[in-house]
Amino acid sequence: MYRKTVFFFFLLLVLKGCKPHKDTSKTKEITMDTVVVKKLNSEAQSIAKYVTKNCVIAHRGSTYFTPEESEPAFRWARNIGADYLEFDVQMTKDSALVAFHDTDLNRTTNVAQVFPDRAKSSIDAFTLAELRSLDVGSPFNKKHPKQARSSFKGLKIMTLRDVVKIAEGYRIQYKNGQPVKDIKNGKWLGQYRYQKDEEDNGNRPGIYVETKSPKPGVEQLLADELTALGWNINENPKTITIFDKKVTVANTKARLILQSFSTISLVELEKYLPNVPKCLLLWRPDMGKNYKEDLKKAIDFSVDNNIEIMGTSISGAPNNYDELTTPWITDLIHSSGMLIHPYTFDTEKQLNTYKNRIDGMFTNRADLVLELYGRKNRQSPDEILIELGY
Repeated sequence: MYRKTVFFFFLLLVLKGCKPHKDTSKTKEITMDTVVVKKLNSEAQSIAKYVTKNCVIAHRGSTYFTPEESEPAFRWARNIGADYLEFDVQMTKDSALVAFHDTDLNRTTNVAQVFPDRAKSSIDAFTLAELRSLDVGSPFNKKHPKQARSSFKGLKIMTLRDVVKIAEGYRIQYKNGQPVKDIKNGKWLGQYRYQKDEEDNGNRPGIYVETKSPKPGVEQLLADELTALGWNINENPKTITIFDKKVTVANTKARLILQSFSTISLVELEKYLPNVPKCLLLWRPDMGKNYKEDLKKAIDFSVDNNIEIMGTSISGAPNNYDELTTPWITDLIHSSGMLIHPYTFDTEKQLNTYKNRIDGMFTNRADLVLELYGRKNRQSPDEILIELGY
């Protein structure tokens, strides 16, 4: 028991990571010739087969064309043809699940203006209704003037439910330019009403959900909400209408993929949402000579805990992440039967470097990846945004 406990926490320290940093490593190329890893069992292999090859995972919807994890980001990703809407979930003070990357609100919202005395507070110090008072569009416009649009001003933080509804072809309902509040028993708790999206083009993507800096209980809350929404493939999953020659992932057993950097969270996710595809995200700390052995431990941990996908980082501009997707690494991961979904693709150079040794891509530029896979949308990214009303 002691050895297992020591190993578990060692692995957590090795793999845990949230904020990318530049690659300053000069580690020489390593080969896999002396490494033997565990293999996925037959049940896990069948779950891995749920996920289609060369899937396009729209990272936070898009961070390039739109404010990240916003309504236009997810509507754009759906309409352009991404297979998955990828987003992070954070838990609010009143136990709502919102699509938001950071643990605080400063980088992407106007929290310093709305709540100046709470600007440094973490997101779980706010209720959903309070979070909905923030603007996630104007900060993007200021930071990215070339991509700025007046229609982005005043965009709201999204919830898990909001993203699921977009994947199903709906959107938040608006009246006089403002979202319509869903008031229950005379109170508004931050939820909005929905309407059929008039600009929905029939694509039905899945959702790829990350537990970000997970707080205790978030995994069970996530499972309960996904079950209520009909997106838990284990318990009465809803039938979602699909259309010919459109994305149909939402009506398959791969409609939901779960991911985390946290090994503890992945164990909890497997507890509450078994038989759902899961991805262990890797971030390379300064591992030195133990690099090969630590990767083996990550793979073996995944096999032991029914995790079918490895999310590795790629190098190169503009993000300059540490390199975790070299040929020997992808060969080693594939030898276990696991799939590989690296992050984050932003340039054609990156696409061409890695395309032949991976199974899907997290990308801020779904337009580029779709073109790589021979699925280019007839409309440009800008034309889609304009059609959507932005």
